[in-house]
Amino acid sequence: MKSKLAGLILLVAVIAAAGIYYLIRSENQITVLDGYLGGEKIGLYEDEEVAEILADRYHIQFEYSRAGSLDMVTADQTGRDYLFPSSQTALEYYEDEHGRPLASEIVFNTPIVIYSHRLVSDALKAQGVVTEQDGVLYADMEKLTQLILDGTAWADMGLPELYGSVSVDTTDPTKSNSGNMFAALLANVCNGGKTVTEGDVAQILPMLEVIFGRLGYMETSSSDLFNQFLNMGVGANPMIAGYESQIIEFAVENPEDYERLKDDLVMIYPTPTVWSTHVYIALTEAGEAGVQALLDEEVQRLAWEKHGFRTSGYGITQETVPGGVTGVASEVTQVIPVPDYDAMRQIIDGLS
Repeated sequence: MKSKLAGLILLVAVIAAAGIYYLIRSENQITVLDGYLGGEKIGLYEDEEVAEILADRYHIQFEYSRAGSLDMVTADQTGRDYLFPSSQTALEYYEDEHGRPLASEIVFNTPIVIYSHRLVSDALKAQGVVTEQDGVLYADMEKLTQLILDGTAWADMGLPELYGSVSVDTTDPTKSNSGNMFAALLANVCNGGKTVTEGDVAQILPMLEVIFGRLGYMETSSSDLFNQFLNMGVGANPMIAGYESQIIEFAVENPEDYERLKDDLVMIYPTPTVWSTHVYIALTEAGEAGVQALLDEEVQRLAWEKHGFRTSGYGITQETVPGGVTGVASEVTQVIPVPDYDAMRQIIDGLS
């Protein structure tokens, strides 16, 4: 009798231990989420601190394939759990192509800026196109756009060492978000500073075709264009359009390189500018877990402190800008709304 009781107790103990083991195992099991990611957020995804938080607290791991914000909408989404583009336009494009997703959420924001070199910004300041306030540079977009449309030579701007005419290199506006957002900004400027509607597109599209037609080959990744800007110098890329976050992430991750380049690199805020909203789109039930994880308070803090993305919880002063980056605006107030999806779709189709 005693042996039977002991055996029964042992059996119960084994079952209980097995149950606890499988419970712990299931709680700690990592779910891998695969999707498409804008290149400017790769640094965040590959951040070991961020990955540890996602694994420990949310039991997820992000895998990704890099794609332009608009390209990812039309790409093959078989086996994908999420899309993580860089604009609300991409979300509306997705809804137009596929219907409403399971979930979507704006995770963080960053303004569109112009990156340039000191000698270029000095020449633009001399022409009254760029002004400086409290150490921050601002470009009058009406004046800059007119210079571009007029085909003004760099030599006429006092820069005979630069070839060709005044331009701002961008990513392909039909494939990548930073180029698309800059096209939206230019469209509004060409529309007299008013947000473009469907009825305005026919009038302003020829001007956009002139501007982008002169650029020749355009990268499809914002990170590739920014790296090219850093590596090839003023002769190759006098000015490019990009995200404010890019210079901050570069300075944090490459402090020695930033120290070497900082006297030449300048960041100029277009006046007005537009916001790029980084929106996470869940395609599967598993992918929905990514929303809560990316909105984690610690992940949001790291997104700003190490990668330069503006989040709602962090005030910005020059003293709090990561990486010692100078010329960052504490507030971005001169903002114009991006044209709605119907107008942007016409612009995208017109530039394709």
